[in-house]
Amino acid sequence: MCISNEQSKDPTASSFFRLAAAGEAGLLLLAWALSRWLEVSPLQFIRFTAPALLWGALATVPLLLGLVWMLGSELGPVRRLVALVVEQVGPLVSSCSTLELGCLAAVAGLSEEVLFRGVIQVGLTRWLPLAAALVAASLIFGLVHSASRTYALFAGVMGLYLGALFWWQSSLVPPIIAHGLYDFVALGAVARRYRDGRS
Repeated sequence: MCISNEQSKDPTASSFFRLAAAGEAGLLLLAWALSRWLEVSPLQFIRFTAPALLWGALATVPLLLGLVWMLGSELGPVRRLVALVVEQVGPLVSSCSTLELGCLAAVAGLSEEVLFRGVIQVGLTRWLPLAAALVAASLIFGLVHSASRTYALFAGVMGLYLGALFWWQSSLVPPIIAHGLYDFVALGAVARRYRDGRS
């Protein structure tokens, strides 16, 4: 349950946590249905090995450097994107505990990577060359994250990066780890920036 700084229940944040976690978990159901239709098995790409975990952690570094750049950028579109995310997402996550943010990030990393990389990207290779499937899956990933054009662009680039990591490692574990760790740090940064703006 989300607790505010005053240690009182925040129904909006608590509802957001449950809704967001359920929505991300619902993506796993969608991934399962699409995998049956496309006759692909994303589970074959989930192997928790020491190298896969290490590559996932290392692959997070460029994503976090990008986040630091975005948070400090003076470019108009990037500044507006950060302000939009802080304004819309900040109130929802600012009262969530570290554990709740970690759960949300973990579920998002798992569900979105299984769906977009393990099912859609793999499924598209039936009709498209590998590079074209990577680009197409990344475009879809960007469109799904189209809160703004800039957000869709950054999400699409992130999709390219995570999709390339998936193909390079032949495993979904590195992109799942990188995606989840990035989301955890990004959600924490948004929550802090929102709280700082209110103080």
